Amino acid sequence: MHNLTPKEIVAELDKYIVGQKEAKKAVAIALRNRYRRKLLKAEWQEEIYPKNIIMIGPTGVGKTEIARRLAKMVKAPFVKVEATKFTEVGYVGRDVDSMVRDLVETAIRMVKAEKMEEVEDRARMLAEERLAECLLPRRKKSLAAINPLELFLGGAAQQQQAQDEEQEPKSMEEQRQILRQKISRLEMEETIVEIEVEEKSPSFLEVFSGSGMGDMGVNLQDMFGNLMPAKRKKRKMTVAEARKILIYEEAGRLIDMDEVYRIAINRAEQDGIIFLDEIDKIAGREGGYGPDVSRGGVQRDILPVVEGSTIMTKYGAVKTDHMLFIAAGAFHVSKPSDLIPELQGRFPIRVELQTLNKEDLKRILTEPHNSLLKQYTVLLATEEVKIDFSPEAIDYIAAVATEVNDRTENIGARRLHTIMEKVLEDLLFHSPYMQGQAIAVDQAFVNQRLEKIVQDEDLSRFIL
Repeated sequence: MHNLTPKEIVAELDKYIVGQKEAKKAVAIALRNRYRRKLLKAEWQEEIYPKNIIMIGPTGVGKTEIARRLAKMVKAPFVKVEATKFTEVGYVGRDVDSMVRDLVETAIRMVKAEKMEEVEDRARMLAEERLAECLLPRRKKSLAAINPLELFLGGAAQQQQAQDEEQEPKSMEEQRQILRQKISRLEMEETIVEIEVEEKSPSFLEVFSGSGMGDMGVNLQDMFGNLMPAKRKKRKMTVAEARKILIYEEAGRLIDMDEVYRIAINRAEQDGIIFLDEIDKIAGREGGYGPDVSRGGVQRDILPVVEGSTIMTKYGAVKTDHMLFIAAGAFHVSKPSDLIPELQGRFPIRVELQTLNKEDLKRILTEPHNSLLKQYTVLLATEEVKIDFSPEAIDYIAAVATEVNDRTENIGARRLHTIMEKVLEDLLFHSPYMQGQAIAVDQAFVNQRLEKIVQDEDLSRFIL
């Protein structure tokens, strides 16, 4: 984990999320505590558990983005799950343990990508050798005289290949060496080559094991799939395309998957972050009647996972004791005290995110590294159309977004997406025919496209 101070973490989050200082401060402390814990002796590491967080605030104010950016910053495994998709055991719905299995799968993908990057140079060399073999294959003798059983076991075939290589003229080997150099220098990128690739069509076992059995930690493909050899088929493509496929295949052979699983499980246990969204939807409302299936039951099932338990996955047992859980919800109907007391106790840190005002929306349009205005600018630049937003236009867009949020449902910064699409709709449609033009988006430009909709309240409810 990167050794970032809480101030540095908040400064990094400020690049992407406007405001919400309290929430940023809480997650920064939680992340720093993880780093501090790793500096302690083993017996103390086991005793110190993460302090889980509940973020309270309306939709579109940055709850999910704070958690996602936090995980990305320190390369921690991260999954976002909606609490509403789980139901009590015995009813239709996903098992709550599946969120831990999803986290492990995410960790495996991350570790595998890192390991493959480490062996990329070696994999590239092997891939280029395979390409040279495909373009200038070795001379092969007839294998008719070989015992079929020996051929199946592979020994005789390898011996025959060695003999063939010895008898092959040196000039052929020199030609192949020249070919390798040309491939390495990217001089043959458009040459068509025929290569053998593994066929990825799903088998019956994969379909069966993926239709709900995965939640039991049973991997039927691993149990029975290896009884049948992987199917390979020949495909024609350019050298450039073939290189990517062969590098991926060779890198996969060079890495030790058992080590990947071991590192990934440890990373999920020690650094994993699970973001539980819509937790307010499973809070039991006062005065509710009937069976409490989709609320209290889910809370009781989530409780052991958050408290710390061992979940069985197809890669081994995974402990949830030191995973960080960040829950979030609007809580405009229910409140955190409506959650069952045991679950409340597992989320000791509570932060309230502020509703966004006009000034916040203006900053969201311009300040973040991935701000909406920058996104539209670079998108249109791909078609050689330059777009420039005046300060008055930005102010007016923010004002309209604030007004519509106040008048209808408050969806925070997401309202800006709707308004920006409406403002730039015609421009995005006609931009392929406007190459080389510069468009100034001023207040009159914005007003022309929004005036009728904003004035007509009924229309505004449907469109904005």
